[in-house]
Amino acid sequence: MTSRPAAHSEAAAWTGIINNFILAVFKGTVGLLCDSKSLLGDALYSASEAAGGLAEKIQLQGTQGRRSSVGRSAQPQREGEPLVTIMFTVFLLMGALQMAISSIKEMSLGEVTAPTYLAGVTVVIAVALKEAVFQYQYRQYRKTGEDKRPAYLESRRFSLYSSIAVLLGVFGSMAGGALNIEALLYLDPAAALLIACLVLWRGYRMVTGSIYGTLVQELREEDAASFIETVQRVHGVIMVEELRAHEQGHYVAVEATICVNPRSTVLEARDIANRAKVLLMHRFSHVSDVHIEVIPYDPVYPYKSNHESSSSDTTTLLQ
Repeated sequence: MTSRPAAHSEAAAWTGIINNFILAVFKGTVGLLCDSKSLLGDALYSASEAAGGLAEKIQLQGTQGRRSSVGRSAQPQREGEPLVTIMFTVFLLMGALQMAISSIKEMSLGEVTAPTYLAGVTVVIAVALKEAVFQYQYRQYRKTGEDKRPAYLESRRFSLYSSIAVLLGVFGSMAGGALNIEALLYLDPAAALLIACLVLWRGYRMVTGSIYGTLVQELREEDAASFIETVQRVHGVIMVEELRAHEQGHYVAVEATICVNPRSTVLEARDIANRAKVLLMHRFSHVSDVHIEVIPYDPVYPYKSNHESSSSDTTTLLQ
């Protein structure tokens, strides 16, 4: 069953994806009707944001699927996730290149025209909707305490650059047409060229992030499996309830929750945790810190623990 914070985060993510997709269609349609290159470029950037959010959701679902699957069954998902992102990105890069070439050609030939007033109205509406969705998403991420707010703010910064560029391009070109200043007419294709460069940069980040992020995730899963296997070898550990590895530069910090016999004393449980910590740091030189929490294991109690002899039911002393 999904918790309430996770549900809020999921709703915020899908709201952003749907909003960016709608804005891409809306701005693209008006850009074609009003002959505004910068508005078309901003539509392409909104499409890149929608594709980036969708690729992130696919990667997240694939990661959760790998955690619940074992063996070869997880391999097709691992190979397919970067491929989906790359397919999204290829279309975006092709559109950005076409937009850049078209803008350069238009400026070099001097075939520049001012967009209509509908383009200006569309830009204002789009910026207002984008800002409203940003405020909603940021508040939801802050409520859930998720650690991806810095990355979201960085993405927001480039989105803001795109919004500023299209505002200057559309309204500057409209002012040039109204005041009969030819130089201002070039602001629209110039803004489109700048936005196309932003889309190219975003596409590059999507590809590298997907490939590198997948490799890092695989390495983390392999390390986590080795950590769990090592902890389970410690005498007195019944099972590893949870284990997380956090990167700290070139080193790794491990947080684990282990289950022990509920009849063990506090000193015995502490000794088991200390031996697990020492074993992890001894076997893995890149582990810099280990924090282990001990909880009793009691799903079907009474039972025979893994550190008790078959002839004794009273002592819990460790050998």
